[in-house]
Amino acid sequence: MSITVGIQGASGYTGGELVRLLARDPDIEIKFVTSQRFAGQPMSAIFPHLTSGPDLVCTPLNDLSGVADCDLVFCALPHVTSMEVVPEILQRGARVVDLSADFRLTDKDVYQKWYGESHKASQLLMEAVYGLPELVDRSKIKNTRLVANPGCYPTSVLLALAPLMGDILIDLNTIVIDSKSGTSGAGRSPSQGTLFSEVNEGFRSYKAVGHRHTPEIEQGLQQLSGEKLNVRFSPHLLPQSRGILTTCHVRPNVEKSGDEWQNLFNDFYANEEFVRVLEPGNLPSTNYVRGSNYCYISVIPDLRTGWLVVVATIDNLVKGAAGQAIQNMNIMLGRKEGAGIEQLPLFP
Repeated sequence: MSITVGIQGASGYTGGELVRLLARDPDIEIKFVTSQRFAGQPMSAIFPHLTSGPDLVCTPLNDLSGVADCDLVFCALPHVTSMEVVPEILQRGARVVDLSADFRLTDKDVYQKWYGESHKASQLLMEAVYGLPELVDRSKIKNTRLVANPGCYPTSVLLALAPLMGDILIDLNTIVIDSKSGTSGAGRSPSQGTLFSEVNEGFRSYKAVGHRHTPEIEQGLQQLSGEKLNVRFSPHLLPQSRGILTTCHVRPNVEKSGDEWQNLFNDFYANEEFVRVLEPGNLPSTNYVRGSNYCYISVIPDLRTGWLVVVATIDNLVKGAAGQAIQNMNIMLGRKEGAGIEQLPLFP
């Protein structure tokens, strides 16, 4: 099978990660890469670690001439920018995996409230399929022309809490989510808040209330539970490049032993290649999944308080972005789901 793809916004961290992962797949040909800031420059100049990769030169962002030659296009663009480009790509016949937030929310009014922009392609919101393969009917991903790739924080949260949602095993009013991310989650554009001297040897919360991923998390949990809910979600910035560690605190409304909670999670993810439920007593670290498409999860009953703690970790650039986008592409195009993303994590 020979598959042709394009990458819109290839000069960001996610775009670079897409090139790194796709370049290893002998069945994939990257037909074009685009960049607003680095048009005319080779990817090897933008990302020196890709020097041994394919010889790709960035074209301008508005140059869509290569789309007609592609089976699928990855859009690794900022929100708002993506919604302006995706409709034209679809009109030219290519399928799309969009890595921005533009097509994740099904309600245009919710999008405008949280992102401060009116949606310019709202006709596609109900068509787009939310691409979290472990929790979504894969046939919907396979048959759609537009996948909304989940956000990095929501991926970790939804995978952590999904086993508790079906039979509503927890009090939905008690969900407290504490997440921590490496600085690459903020993107590659220069920012004072992610300068080395601002981040190194420090640890801080940001957007403790009102982070834009909140409605995506709530939408996902509502779809899993069938109930409306609000969550308490607070992210933090880690002094490291990659990784997300999410700790969820919830109050169960049923009594289960530690083994029963463990078996619930084991059974839920028994057939999932990229989710690993760790044995009791083992807690995940961002180091355990770095550079991989895996999510590691631990479930810990707090016998003293009666609460339940679920910890999940992912690489925000792989399972939280590029790796999951390729996982979705594989499903859309009828390939082995793990093709090109089965590499083990890097350590140390």
